[in-house]
Amino acid sequence: MGKVILPDGEEKEFPEGATVKDVLALMPPEYQKRVLAAKVNGVLVDLSAPLPSEAKVEFLTFADSEGKEVYWHSTAHILAQAVKRLYPEAKLAIGPPTANGFYYDFDVPTPFSPEDLERIEAEMKRIIEANLPIVREEIAREEARRFFASRGEAYKVELIDELPPEVPITLYRQGEFVDLCRGPHLPSTGYVKAFKLLNVAGAYWRGDERNKMLQRIYGISFPEARELEEYLRRLEEARRRDHRRLGQELDLFSFQEEGPGFPFFHPKGMIVRNELEALWRREHYRRGYQEIRTPILLKRELWERSGHWDHYKENMYFLEIDGQPYAVKPMNCPGAILIYQQRVHSYRELPLRLAEMGLVHRHELSGVLHGLMRVRSFTQDDAHIFCREDQVKEEILGIIDLVDYFYRQVFGFPYHVELSTRPEKSMGDDHIWELATSALKEALEERGFAYKINEGEGAFYGPKIDFHLEDCLGRTWQCGTIQLDFLMPEKFDLFYIGEDGQRHRPVMLHRVIFGSLERFMAILIEHFAGAFPLWLAPVQVRILPITDRHHAYARQIYELLSRADLRVELDARNEKVSYKVREAQVQKIPYMLVIGDKEMNSGTVAVRHRSRGDLGAMTPEAFLEKVREEIRTLALE
Repeated sequence: MGKVILPDGEEKEFPEGATVKDVLALMPPEYQKRVLAAKVNGVLVDLSAPLPSEAKVEFLTFADSEGKEVYWHSTAHILAQAVKRLYPEAKLAIGPPTANGFYYDFDVPTPFSPEDLERIEAEMKRIIEANLPIVREEIAREEARRFFASRGEAYKVELIDELPPEVPITLYRQGEFVDLCRGPHLPSTGYVKAFKLLNVAGAYWRGDERNKMLQRIYGISFPEARELEEYLRRLEEARRRDHRRLGQELDLFSFQEEGPGFPFFHPKGMIVRNELEALWRREHYRRGYQEIRTPILLKRELWERSGHWDHYKENMYFLEIDGQPYAVKPMNCPGAILIYQQRVHSYRELPLRLAEMGLVHRHELSGVLHGLMRVRSFTQDDAHIFCREDQVKEEILGIIDLVDYFYRQVFGFPYHVELSTRPEKSMGDDHIWELATSALKEALEERGFAYKINEGEGAFYGPKIDFHLEDCLGRTWQCGTIQLDFLMPEKFDLFYIGEDGQRHRPVMLHRVIFGSLERFMAILIEHFAGAFPLWLAPVQVRILPITDRHHAYARQIYELLSRADLRVELDARNEKVSYKVREAQVQKIPYMLVIGDKEMNSGTVAVRHRSRGDLGAMTPEAFLEKVREEIRTLALE
């Protein structure tokens, strides 16, 4: 008999050979229907998995993130089975779950068309209706290799050859379809209730442009049709808000063939950038930060010393100057360290908070570039804080408060927090990492944050806290981060003179608020659908005289508002006022001031808001006071 701890903490005995499904049978029938997979002693498994002699069992439903992954991974296998039925010549690559669904990559002679996707969907429905059992099999490495080689599945053979010897080779079978996979999966294909293939795109094998271009089919699935309908509705809304389309329509930025992955900001886009930077500078000065700027190019030996060469060189750009190797900086931290080293610091000076809007370059593969969300050149709003060990928690708390101000108070974003621990490829000993991780945990717990732990996802020099904001469509974006670093100060022999007159090692905090300014702009464009709050809008007010005789008065209003530093335009074209209003609304200008005989004679303006409509007549002075207050308070609408 084996001992099993049930999800509610109760202990029961099960006979040898019992499976997770036997434990599930003890649960209420309605709950059983929702369970997709399980964790046994913390390890994700199929419901058919055998129980060890001592087991703590947790069940996973679609409400759990890992339950969603199992559901979407199994749907990817159904997709692959349908493709192989319809296109036997297709070669299988990989088909993982993603943060929002799944995809599968195929090597096919001819790219898939929209009509092909319809055929594949129809075949997937037949596979689901057949309710085929999904069965796990463990197989010897050479046998697996021969099996896939005999089927011409070269990508699977390549994956098998690269698996470490200690990793068991597992296959998953459903009907005639067999795939190399570590799982786990749903018990049968019939568990999938509602799905949709979304689109097809080219994708290089393993994301490397030197490899063959494959066809990647994206999809989504849910346990209920209403969930799929809601997802598709939000997807359509996301397309409407796509920052790439809005960026072009609102004349904010562009990308050119001469600089793929390097954004060009237009005058209106620069206004948005400059307003974000002005807010950033104002709030950082208030919190004791000092702004610096460091060079884009620095010698290779600096990056070797910092560890970036060993851990990041595949993402860096290099060149030679005067016969010496240089690198374009992918990060700002070594530059801040060099500034710290310029003179000796006393313990009384710490914490020293050095902030930088630093332009960095990273070599991203062309297949992953995505508007402003993923670029090769971007501005990081870095800060590097050098402090004593006894100041670490207070500094972390200060950063958390600053993040909260920007995300929640200024932009109204809900957010959650994740803590990432030591990755496999990292520097330093365990003691330092434990010390750093504990400091981050203590700060989060003092602020009362619930947080998720991401094992092995920290930076190579230290653990980190990541802040994930949520936009109006419920999508989450990782932007802010705090990284605690005991290692860089050691590598660069940083010190300060303590109260005892001796040298002491400072602790270094790396942090960003926006993250990438370009990416944060993209998030804002999509969150506001291009209708920026008044303080951020490229054009805040447009004046619309009805006829030529109103132009002189309109010019007076224009002068009044522009002298007050409002971003104002005068539309003096010979067009109907209704046309001018529609055009201003398409351009998402917050306020329109319509001027006709009535307004000119009474010394007023007819105020119209882009979303609230007609606000009535006001004196120019009253309108000016109204918008000044709206700007001062950073009102969102």
